Amino acid sequence: MSSQPAELSVIQPPEAFVKQANLSGMAAYEALTHQANQDYEGFWAEQARRLLHWHRPFGTVLDESNPPFFTWFEDGTLNASYNCLDRHVERGLGDKTAIIFEADDGQVSRTSYSQLLAKTCQYAHVLKSLGIQAGDRVIIYISMSVDGVAAMQACARIGATHSVVFGGFSAQSLRDRIQDTGAKLVITADHQLRGGKQLPLKAIVD
Repeated sequence: MSSQPAELSVIQPPEAFVKQANLSGMAAYEALTHQANQDYEGFWAEQARRLLHWHRPFGTVLDESNPPFFTWFEDGTLNASYNCLDRHVERGLGDKTAIIFEADDGQVSRTSYSQLLAKTCQYAHVLKSLGIQAGDRVIIYISMSVDGVAAMQACARIGATHSVVFGGFSAQSLRDRIQDTGAKLVITADHQLRGGKQLPLKAIVD
């Protein structure tokens, strides 16, 4: 048998899309990859300083002293939630859309950075009021939703580790994951809609 090579087609993106891209084209991309290949430590240090907010700036970029356990930016401190939300609001982008969400019934909603930050802070305050601290594990057992994103952001905000459990899993599967992670708390909801059917999440947790 012989096979013909597949025809190569290059489809250019629309001009309006190109204008909003972070890179102006393939030449810029190739220059960036060349820079990363030539000096990967310097490259990622530059990206980390330019694109992230550090509460305590890093001094060491890459620690290779204990291979294969390499660590990046080990002496720096940042907060993932702050970088995802606060810094955009502080730059005046609070009204910009952070999430476009389509619900199970097809209804589409938009959540701004300011709205998502407010919801995240509510979750974070509740978690802290229930005794959740940095290093604790939290199970998130709710539908794919804006609340799910806010719950994950809230865990990152206070330094807790979250584990998302698929809302279609059984009580046994949920129990196994709670025990395996040593979770101290489960974030859930009364129910979720999936494929037009209502699933009783809280009853499953109980």
